Amino acid sequence: MKKILLILALGLGLYGVYERNPQLFSPAEQHASADGQLREAFEQRQSDLQIEGKGVVAKVLRDDLKGSRHQRFILKTADGLSLLVAHNIDLAPRIDGLREGDEVGFFGEYEWNAKGGVIHWTHHDPAGRHVGGWLKHKGRTYE
Repeated sequence: MKKILLILALGLGLYGVYERNPQLFSPAEQHASADGQLREAFEQRQSDLQIEGKGVVAKVLRDDLKGSRHQRFILKTADGLSLLVAHNIDLAPRIDGLREGDEVGFFGEYEWNAKGGVIHWTHHDPAGRHVGGWLKHKGRTYE
C-alpha cells in the first residue's frame, strides 16, 4: 500500500512539473527555446552560457594551430545568426569531410561578439571541471 501511495505522489508531482513547464517534456520545444535563448544572448551581449542548437555550415575555415588546435567553421542558424564554432581537435575528433551546406548540431559555451558569437567547449573536459560539449554531424557525435 505504501508503494502505491508513493507512486501516486510521484506521479502527481511530475504532473505538476509538466503543467508548469511543458517544454521540459518536448524535445521539439526544447530546440525552439534553445534558438530563442541564443538570440536573446546575442541581443543582450551575454557570454559564458551553455547552449544547444544547430545550424548550417556557411563556411569552413582553416584550422587554428596556435596553442590548442581548433577546427573552425561558421554556422548560420535558422534565425540568421552567424556563429564561429571553435572545436578543440586536441581533445575531440575533428569532423572530417565537413562541407558548406551541412547541418551541424552543437552543445557548447556561447561567447558574444558583434558578428554573432562563438561556440566553444564542444568537447569533454578531461579535468572534469567544465560541462562537456559536443558536435553532431551526419549521425555521429564528436565529443
